[in-house]
Amino acid sequence: MIHILVDSNNTNQFIIFSNEFFLLSSMSSMNILRKCTYLFIIVCVTTRSSLADEFELEEFLKREYSLIKPYRGLGFSSSSQWDLMGTAVITPDYIRLTPDSQSRQGAVWSRIPFYLSDWELKVHFKIHGQGKKNFNGDGLAIWLTKERMVNGPVFGNMNRFTGLGIFVDTYPNAEKQHDRAFPYVSVMLGNGTLEYDHDKDGRSTELGGCTAMIRNSVHDSFLLIRYSHNELTLMTDVDGKQTYKECASVSGLRMPLGYYLGASSATGDLTDNHDLISLKMYQLTVERDLEEEGEEEVLLPRVDNMDQFHVDVQEEGMTAVQIFVTVLFTAMGLGVLGVVGLILYGRWKENKRKRFY
Repeated sequence: MIHILVDSNNTNQFIIFSNEFFLLSSMSSMNILRKCTYLFIIVCVTTRSSLADEFELEEFLKREYSLIKPYRGLGFSSSSQWDLMGTAVITPDYIRLTPDSQSRQGAVWSRIPFYLSDWELKVHFKIHGQGKKNFNGDGLAIWLTKERMVNGPVFGNMNRFTGLGIFVDTYPNAEKQHDRAFPYVSVMLGNGTLEYDHDKDGRSTELGGCTAMIRNSVHDSFLLIRYSHNELTLMTDVDGKQTYKECASVSGLRMPLGYYLGASSATGDLTDNHDLISLKMYQLTVERDLEEEGEEEVLLPRVDNMDQFHVDVQEEGMTAVQIFVTVLFTAMGLGVLGVVGLILYGRWKENKRKRFY
């Protein structure tokens, strides 16, 4: 607290004191101004760094392999870079691959062969519908395959495909699913002969996966698929926290170049809306050693150590109810046969006695 004493006989003291107060006030203002200047510089540098990062990220966005609103380059014209197939339709906010109706298949496929060795794909999608839990289906898939534009039983695409498939399966077809919950996201690498077993949810050909609660979520759903140094990493962001969680990692995965990007979905007796909001493909800049530079060209998709992913799917035994019903009907059948046998035997004995009269 400042006390000001004024001496009527000495006005110079008041003047001097006032000058000192003015000087202190000026120094305080300068400190505040200096701090504001520092804060402004920090904000500018931070903003510039953030903008630079975004610009750098956008610089590596490969638009020819991406699908972004307002979805230019998608359609049936000769200049389109993407094709629509089946029930897929374009809206201002999303591409609906299949509606919430039975027996539908829809897809989008790139027309441009894919020639990136190291890449990252961000998938933004939404699955929703009127059906209750476990009364919905079937799911959607993201593809990087040799074949394109072929309908089939694997989430709207052909079986025995050649390339990479990422499946978002919303319905458990196998009766026993003690080790996992659905919806389930999984990875499969096809070589043209491997078959996706729909009845067992692809267990025998799965390379990895995780549960992701994406259906009828209040948050949008995201997948991040990264392929670099022959390693595939699959991550999910489904809880609105804007952070990715690792779902699966496959090392030693070899992918040929020149395949096609796509996304498909299907419904059967059970249904859902399957909406694709965006596909954003980024090229990754990585350093390669001499060993990687000297690797031979990959002609067919493969995993170096496929045996580590082999899953023996046990044949499902009969339940207690099935055993009871089987025993019951077997006993009834034997009883009927016994009665018929007794009747025939009685008639045979009667006919035999008549011969002696």
